[in-house]
Order: sequence, then structure tokens, then C-alpha cells
Amino acid sequence: MTKSSNDRQFRPVAVPDVNLGGFWGKWQDAVCNSTAETLLDRCVEAGMLKAIDVNQPSPGVVIPIQPWGGTTQMFWDSDLGKSIETIAYSLYRRPNPKLEARADEIIDMYERMQDKDGYLNAWFQRVEPSRRWTNLRDHHELYCAGHLMEAAVAYYQATGKRKLLDIMCRYADYMIKVFGHGEGRIPGYCGHEEIELALVKLARVTGEKKYLDLSKFFIDERGTEPHFFTAEAVRDGRSLSDYHQKTYEYGQAHQPVREQKKVVGHAVRAMYLYSGMADIATEYRDDSLTAALETLWDDLTTKQMYITGGIGPAASNEGFTDYYDLPNATAYAETCASVGLVFWASRMLGRGPDRRYADIMEQALYNGALPGLSTDGKTFFYDNPLESAGKHHRWKWHHCPCCPPNIARLVTSIGSYMYAVADDEIAVHLYGESTARLKLANGAEVELEQTTNYPWDGAVAFSARMKKPAAFALSLRIPDWAEGATLSVNGTMLDLGANIRDGYARIDRQWADGDRVALHLPLSLRPQYANPKVRQDAGRVALMRGPLVYCVETTDNGEDLNAIVLPRALPAAETVVLKDLNDAVALDLKVEREETSNWGGPLYRKAPAERRVATARFVPYHLWDNRAPGEMLVWVQADK
Repeated sequence: MTKSSNDRQFRPVAVPDVNLGGFWGKWQDAVCNSTAETLLDRCVEAGMLKAIDVNQPSPGVVIPIQPWGGTTQMFWDSDLGKSIETIAYSLYRRPNPKLEARADEIIDMYERMQDKDGYLNAWFQRVEPSRRWTNLRDHHELYCAGHLMEAAVAYYQATGKRKLLDIMCRYADYMIKVFGHGEGRIPGYCGHEEIELALVKLARVTGEKKYLDLSKFFIDERGTEPHFFTAEAVRDGRSLSDYHQKTYEYGQAHQPVREQKKVVGHAVRAMYLYSGMADIATEYRDDSLTAALETLWDDLTTKQMYITGGIGPAASNEGFTDYYDLPNATAYAETCASVGLVFWASRMLGRGPDRRYADIMEQALYNGALPGLSTDGKTFFYDNPLESAGKHHRWKWHHCPCCPPNIARLVTSIGSYMYAVADDEIAVHLYGESTARLKLANGAEVELEQTTNYPWDGAVAFSARMKKPAAFALSLRIPDWAEGATLSVNGTMLDLGANIRDGYARIDRQWADGDRVALHLPLSLRPQYANPKVRQDAGRVALMRGPLVYCVETTDNGEDLNAIVLPRALPAAETVVLKDLNDAVALDLKVEREETSNWGGPLYRKAPAERRVATARFVPYHLWDNRAPGEMLVWVQADK
């Protein structure tokens, strides 16, 4: 009997179990060559190591206190944690004894700084020790702990070294004593979610269910009445009305999580919460959490998401506004938010492969998150507009440097998002040149080699290497856009329609060494039109090819990109390989351009601009601003 989707438990493979080549291999090389060390250097320059070094005086307040009563310095631990996590993944791909020694030194500092009871936080040990656990709403204590936990798991998996893992287990054990119901315990949770998903990672690597239980406690308590943040403010003597954003929606604490229907508030906070909820839904087979998440998923993806997978249009709250409010030139679409959407989507696959989640994961990965990193791995985007007049560029660092290590750790761990395993099934969610070593709960072991030039080419081949035959299912995602996809096993074509389940081709058979699967995903160029309620995209069209959103830049097309008019019937596109952009595939199309040079002096006139035939070059959006600075546009004029 075939199990239903939500009866299964799929868990991602460990990062070291997947070797990447091709597209993602190049990006990982950029992180190994530049980003990992760059992150650490810039953390040092900011003063982060002085903050955790108990052998020298505390630097005190380096970044000024803000009106909300805190400072971005409060979460320096999280920046160091994500940087160590990036280093861990990079070390597996490319050993670097010098960089590893620097990471070990930081871990030693954390060991020396940790209190005997297990508590660990640079700000509340070295700057404001009297304020520990007094303002969970604003001060990011548990958030910082979560990122250090993720770093600990990654460093242990990549190097085999347990020191940071043991440090964070001691901290988690201490938290179990501190948080909960009962006299002397804190019935609260963090204002910035992250600890929830981190505790799940800690539980999975240690086998300790108590960490899952703590994560579930934080999720179950969120938004319940009497409201913890209100009671906390009263105890701390703080105003109940004078606080950041003035609404508990900002941190998704306005309702119990199972009652929430609309995605609101700070985008990164929301994504991290939903990721933790999805993990707990998988581990506890909690249908109530899954149902709530499905409602929130539909709310986000049908009313509040950019075509790039960017989310959170507003800078004012780094998050969500009204339905269908998706401005292009002022789009915030924080890199961290799309990274978080990738996290959430991947975890929604924990109860069974489902194309609606994996397709969005891929869309957000390539187009929402990846633009945050330059091809050389040295500069970054924090926000990701879909239109630029030429003044938006990558920067070297930021007063709140959350995005650089976030995109770097995602890129270096991408293998764990490609593959997942259940008792008797392997799911392939993402395509890319790779070799995965997979072990199923039923004892089957297989090395799966994926050969492809995806996303530039839609041909994907899999080869199985096995010591002995084994029965299991191999489920391959067939993207919704891949019309006319074909699939064969050992040269025999399969009827895709008869084998599709939730958008995945499920091949359930006895597998043997040398078996080959060939998948072809047609990468047809396709126009994309926005819902008419998205007023900013009225009369406009965007182009996608495979999973990639394309844009036009001044570098290829000159100025006045808004003068480009795309025909209703798409002309045949000529593909061009750009050697200076990681061998990316660009698209040359015949278009019309409105004449701007002969308009004359008036700002307005009764006759529209004349048009001429021209060729426009479209390049993948994730690669924009990697060459000469200039204008950029995703949504171009559509001919009527």
C-alpha cells in the first residue's frame, strides 16, 4: 500500500554527503576563494572578536543604541555564527588550514566566555549582564543562540570537531531549565524567530528529542494569551505602547501560530518561524501545523511574492504591506528573506515531495536569494529591486551584515536542499551537477551521480552506483513550467502522466548498480504577466526561461530601458553564452524601442513616441550589476 504524502518523513541529506559541480560548483568556488575569508575579515574589522575575547576588556557599545532600545551590535553572535557555518561548508569543499584555525580560535573564545550554567551571549555577558532574559521581544538572545547552534552542527558535520557542538548543547540544556511553565521559569519566546529551526538541527545531529520538545514549546507558546511580550514589558517597567513597529504582527506573535491566516510583519522573522513550524510538523506528524502552513503558503505565493521569489516590499518594516503591493524600483525584497523562503519551502517538503513547494524554492533560490552575492564572492546586495535607474549597487559591508553570511551559507550548503531521504524513497528537489551519497532507513545505500548543465540546459541524467541491488522509490520533480518533459530508465521511456504524484515522477522499482535515468526539461522562453491587481506591473511583461527570471541592463542595451516594447507573440530568441558571467545563457530578442532622442522639448505631448525595430539582450536577473553599472529592468513594456 502506498503511503500518503503526510505519513512520510523526509529529511535533508547532510551537506558533506553531496559534491557539487557545474553551476553551483562555480558559486561554491567563489565562496571558498573569497567570501568565507571575507566574512571573517569584515567581522574582525567591525570589532566582533574583541566582543567575545574575555582576555581583553569589553569594547562596550560600538554601534549606538537605537530608539527601539537595542543595537545591531546585540546580534553580532549571529553574524559570527553564520560566518562559521559558511566556513564549515567551505572547508568540506576545499580544505583551508589557515581559515579552519581562525574558526577554531573563535570557538575557543566562545568556550572561554560561556558561563558555568551554559549561558552564552557576548552582549549580555560583556556589555549588559544585568539585562539577561529581560527583553526577549527586542534583544535577539535566542536568535543569536540559534545561529550559533546551526554553526555548531555544520562545523561538526564538516570537520568532525565537537567543541562548538558541545558548547551549544550545554546552552540548550540550560534553556530547557529556564523556559517553560512553572515557578521560576520563563513562558516566553524570541521576538526574532530562529531558535526553533536551530533546535531541530541540534536534535537531528545529536538524537536528543528534548531539543525538539523545546522547539515545539517556543512554537506552541507564540501569540497565546495572556501575551508574554505584554507581561514581560510590565515586569521590566517598559511602555506597553512605545516599541518598535507598535504591533505584535511584526514578529508574528499577534495570534497563536495555528490560527494565523495571513503572512504579516518582518519577512525574515516570518520565514524562520514557518521553517521551524514545518520541521516540527514533520517530526511530530502535526497536521494542525501543516494545515496552518498551507494556508500561509497560499497567502504568500498568490498575493505577496515578487516574480523573483523576493518577499517583503517595504523597507519601513523590512516586510509585508498590503496584498498585491509589489513596487519594483523601491522593492526591499531582502536577500535574507528569500534565503528564508528557500528554508521554509525545503521544510514543507518534509512530509512528502510536492511540486508547489519545490518550484517556489527553486524560484526564490535562483532569483530572490542568489542576486545577493556577486560572481566573485566579494560584494553583496541587502535589498533586491526589480528596477534600477543605475544607482543601486552591491556593497562591501553593512551596519547590519546579516545578508552576506546568509547567502554564503545557503550557497555552500545547497546540496542538502537538492536531495532528501525517507524510509524507502529518495526525492530530488533541485537539479545540478552533483554526486550524492544516500542512505535510506531501510538500509539501502546508493551513490547518485547527476550530470547536467542545468539551469542553462534542460537535459539531466542520473547514474546509480550500488554495492548490491535495493528496492526504493526515486522521485524527481517535474517543474510546472516544464511542458513536454520526458523521462526514461535504462533507455525505456516512461509514461510521465501515469507516474506523476504531486508534481514528482515517482519511479518505484528494484535498483541496481549502473542503472541510468534520463530526464529532459524543455527550457522554453515564456512570458509572465502579473495579476491585474498588481498595479505596478500593469501593461508590462517579464521573461523566464526554466527557473530563471531575465532582465535588461544598460550594459547590453544602452539607456532608456523603459522604451523597450516586447511583442505580444514572442519572437524566437537567440541564445548567447556570456563568458564574463559564469558562462550564463543570455537571450537576444527582436523588439521595438520607443524613440527618445526626437521627442522634443515638451514633457508631454498628444502623440506617442515613434518606434523602431531593435534587438534587446536579456540576462539572468541574478547576475545583474556584475559588470558595468547602469539601469536594470525586469518588467518591460508589453505591446498591446
